[in-house]
Amino acid sequence: MPEARVPLFPDYQIPAFKFADIFAGIGGMRLGFEAAGGQCVFSSEWDVHSQKTYFANHGDFPHGDITQIASSQIPDFDVLLAGFPCQPFSSIGLRQGFLHQTQGTLFYEIARILKDKKPMAFLLENVEGLTTHNNGETMRIILETLGELGYAVKWKVLDASQYGVPQKRKRIYIVGHRLEGVEFTFPKSTRSDVYIGQFVETGISGYEISEHLQKTYIFKKDDGKPAIISPDSRIHVKTLVSTYHKIQRLTGTFVRDGKTGLRLLTENECKAMMGFPTSFVFPVSRTQMYRQLGNSVAVPVIVEIARAMASQILLGHVEKTQALTDFPSRAALGSPFVEGALFSALALEPPLFRGGRAKRGGSCQALRSLGTTTQKIL
Repeated sequence: MPEARVPLFPDYQIPAFKFADIFAGIGGMRLGFEAAGGQCVFSSEWDVHSQKTYFANHGDFPHGDITQIASSQIPDFDVLLAGFPCQPFSSIGLRQGFLHQTQGTLFYEIARILKDKKPMAFLLENVEGLTTHNNGETMRIILETLGELGYAVKWKVLDASQYGVPQKRKRIYIVGHRLEGVEFTFPKSTRSDVYIGQFVETGISGYEISEHLQKTYIFKKDDGKPAIISPDSRIHVKTLVSTYHKIQRLTGTFVRDGKTGLRLLTENECKAMMGFPTSFVFPVSRTQMYRQLGNSVAVPVIVEIARAMASQILLGHVEKTQALTDFPSRAALGSPFVEGALFSALALEPPLFRGGRAKRGGSCQALRSLGTTTQKIL
């Protein structure tokens, strides 16, 4: 087992709420909900490489396959977080409820845990294509199932480029809660002026794309593809995909730099594209790093949703139970949130990665300060 680093966020003496993190990946959703004052009490991820990265950054090793974990083994929590694979549902037993309708899918595990644990709220994340998957039938069954379980549900497709991330990344976010009289509203766009150029490193070696591959594949057609960036690029790049290491000319983004004049994105550039702290580490191969970030969430979007859920849903819940009387306002949470996105910290120090050297710890230090501020307020 790899050695654990100090968690990116401090443990709150009095957490505002507790959450469970399933299909956790490398913990991108966890980062967002910890930044909003929550405490993770359970995590589950079956992939061994992702488990390794999760442990190295968060300080605890996630449980394995959620299908093998009984609900009774999961501690009580207030919010369920899940980014789940998109799978079709069987038409068998359409009139027999969700236990039959979603049987055999990973969404079934979400429904099972919601049914057994009855948390106050949940956040589910998936690709935009979920809305039309299987001619819309998959989405219909998901929403119907969540309603049957007693949750008021709202969903929306959000683009990370509108939340301080230099990447076009549309994902569907599904929020549900059990609080009567509350109509959840998704957070509005916070900032759309964070571009990739300010995060591009220069003088990098080890990421080169060979001249042969450039001639025979990358530039085999004069069709404007793939996307080529430099420190002067004022654009939002294409969605980072988990297969980026395969060097796909149609979907890839490459950098004008290196010994051959063209290279792959570096780890720091990928982290900037996803809104991860520069101090986040990947104790895995480069291929796994690309795969893990490509499968993860844009953290600044999660932070905004987490804060919206905390203020609109969880605050009302704890007020009713008299467990908490106040929740920190946006202003009180400190400057990284004043502009709206978690990593305005990235934008507050514009060239974090100029000159080929990544400035370590800038955004993460802002988050540690945020955690301290929140703890004092609570």
